Amino acid sequence: MKNTWLINLLTFACLIVSGISITGCKNQPKPATVTNATPPKQVLMDPFRYHKLIEVSPGEDYDILSWGRGQAKLGAFEILHSDSAGNKYSTTTGDLDGAIIDVFNTDMDLDGNPEILIQTKTNDTLYNTHVFAFEFTNGKADKLDFPKLTEQQKQGYRGDDSFYVKEGKLEREFPLYTGSGKSAKPTGQKRQLEYSMRNNLFNVHTLSKDTTNVNAVVKPVVKPQSAASKPVKHTTEKKKKKKHRRHHRDEG
Repeated sequence: MKNTWLINLLTFACLIVSGISITGCKNQPKPATVTNATPPKQVLMDPFRYHKLIEVSPGEDYDILSWGRGQAKLGAFEILHSDSAGNKYSTTTGDLDGAIIDVFNTDMDLDGNPEILIQTKTNDTLYNTHVFAFEFTNGKADKLDFPKLTEQQKQGYRGDDSFYVKEGKLEREFPLYTGSGKSAKPTGQKRQLEYSMRNNLFNVHTLSKDTTNVNAVVKPVVKPQSAASKPVKHTTEKKKKKKHRRHHRDEG
């Protein structure tokens, strides 16, 4: 009996130890899973070169694409408008000379109709930025005339534009250059423009206070000399004596 009781006690102890071991293994923290924060780069199949999805509202999406075969610098763009809530789908296309840099969604006139702005880099070596602008009303695209730079705004312009949306308006800035052709050099200044819209017409306002005439020659300012800095004239001892003798003869 004693041996049986001892065997049962040892068996029970072994079961308790085994249970503790299994529980400890289960409670061990799992190794952290390393995830790559950078999303994979989108790969487009030929003949597509660019794609960006803009979601204006739930169920209303705009897919902007560029495509073309045979010519790397020529092609076309298309805006695919999907209104899944209203079961409406439309396509807007246009010719493209260059490449799409970015696409922006705005409502600058606050009429509830979205505007799609496509920034492109053209093959022109001097004025190499163009913007296609469309306003969508009930699924229909109305093309807007994006204003060209005036002669004053073009002074010192060599491209390299940057666009961004700020407080519902489109902001544009670009570096200024002096000279022409390949000898043009950056001045370190930038010109900033702000675009707003009313009644489907763009208004342009210059934000920066740069010197638009970058080729102007600034003349140095010559400061007047102070009295202390004026040269002092010295008379020699010989001249003083001659003057004194002449004065003495006149008295006589």
